[in-house]
Amino acid sequence: MEQNRKSVEKNDLFEKIPMKGVKHIIVVASGKGGVGKSTVAANLAVALAREGLSTALVDADIFGPSIPKMFGIEDEKPEIAAFGDKEVLFPIVKYGVKIMSIGFFIDRSQSLIWRGPMAGKAVTQLFEDTDWGEIDYMIVDFPPGTSDIQLTTVQKLNLSGALIVTTPQEISLNDARKAASMFTNPDLKVPILGVIENMSWFTPGKHPDEVYYIFGKGGGLQLAKEFDTVLLGQIPLVLEVGEAAEKGLSVFSQNNKPVVKSFEEIAGLILTKTEPA
Repeated sequence: MEQNRKSVEKNDLFEKIPMKGVKHIIVVASGKGGVGKSTVAANLAVALAREGLSTALVDADIFGPSIPKMFGIEDEKPEIAAFGDKEVLFPIVKYGVKIMSIGFFIDRSQSLIWRGPMAGKAVTQLFEDTDWGEIDYMIVDFPPGTSDIQLTTVQKLNLSGALIVTTPQEISLNDARKAASMFTNPDLKVPILGVIENMSWFTPGKHPDEVYYIFGKGGGLQLAKEFDTVLLGQIPLVLEVGEAAEKGLSVFSQNNKPVVKSFEEIAGLILTKTEPA
């Protein structure tokens, strides 16, 4: 009896969530907070939507959901409909992106005090209880680090790949290596589509020809080589990017051509890697 119970629990743990209609699921991960992972995930989703692709964004950073703020939809509430004995959620749409986040359902002033299994179940429900419709690309904003939430999500989804976000500095790279190694674990084997280096350099607005490598140089490329993948792009440190996020705007609403170009090129490379000719 005990053996059968454990077998059922194990099967449930590794049972894949049937994401019908979703073509590609890509997770955006980092080893530590503060490297701009959520900013990258949000603007990458918008970049893909601007390419005419049906795009979704899942905020799986359950203890620090920032996607609603970045899209200016903190006060929005997803529509909920009952179908038989099951409730179905309908994502909020902004900039052509279908968005779901635990942040829509909790008080912004209160922290979530949940143990791993409960948090993991909540993330799972964001995927399986939402009516996504037909989706070309679903971007998943992972929590930083490696914990039960990340492991459960990776095990339960059929992923097209993972993106690793880091800054060039060595302390960020050390943590990024840990995040990347989770995906290369033989029991998981999730393809790392590439590395995105954020805050690569700083150029003063009044001195566009000057470049300052505040956090060092070459870290993203080094990490990509270590994990036999590619550096998908480098995003400069720009004040307007942070200001846009605070106002619920994407980088595409700002007049900063280098940042816009970076996200457009990254989106293009992801399309090439996931939809080869």
